[in-house]
Amino acid sequence: MSEPTAFVLSLSCPDRPGIVHAVTGMLARHGGNITESQQFGDADTGLFFMRVEVACAVAEADLEAAVAKLADEFQMTWKLDIAGRKMRTVVMVSKSEHCANDLLFRERAGTLPVEIVAIVGNHPNLRELAEFYGKPFHHVPVTPETKSDAEQQVLALVDDLDAELVVLARYMQILSEPMADALRGRAINIHHSFLPSFKGARPYFQAHDRGVKLIGATAHYVTADLDEGPIIEQDVDRVDHSYTPETLTAIGADVERRALARAVRWHAEHRVLLDGHRTIVFK
Repeated sequence: MSEPTAFVLSLSCPDRPGIVHAVTGMLARHGGNITESQQFGDADTGLFFMRVEVACAVAEADLEAAVAKLADEFQMTWKLDIAGRKMRTVVMVSKSEHCANDLLFRERAGTLPVEIVAIVGNHPNLRELAEFYGKPFHHVPVTPETKSDAEQQVLALVDDLDAELVVLARYMQILSEPMADALRGRAINIHHSFLPSFKGARPYFQAHDRGVKLIGATAHYVTADLDEGPIIEQDVDRVDHSYTPETLTAIGADVERRALARAVRWHAEHRVLLDGHRTIVFK
């Protein structure tokens, strides 16, 4: 008999009695040993969410077939994957390097379950950073006249590389509605939490001028609505009157790194499930 494989199954469906019994029973019939299980029923939407890690000796195709049969009965949206498998990821950047550098370092250190297959920049500034980590860098300039062609080039690259996740690591371009729709549920953005109060350039200087007491960051899925996609993670640090704009900027960069890294890790571990314009995150 073959050695058990660790699988992760995530699913959502209309809530009704018997879902947990049906899922765990199916896994038991296939010799599965459940090592982690979380579930949540949303009374507002009437949806049920579940994430299960299971050690099972059957072939992945056989387990997929069993889940698919169950999914038909319960109208499930589901994913089955090998637990711990590194998710193929494209990172998009502009000029700021703090988020991209953090993701690349965590990948190299083995603390982030992703395989970064390319860095895409609308400016060439981070080419050396990509080369330092041994990653291919693709410079795709964006102007109002070339935006559509540039986005098609990026989407073609994502397809060619078989990338499952796109991370906007301080990529300072607004994605068009067609591109946002094409990447729905598999593109994560990070931004400071001063929006919409402090828009445009130098937001931390604007925040300093207003005497803010909290600096935060939001990681969310990309949608056509600017910075309004389903929130995955948020983080915050307290500040006071003694902080300079430069200090606030440095603190903000650190908060952005932390929030983005957690969001990427949870997505790669299949811990994030979409619930309309919200997310369910099984930590």
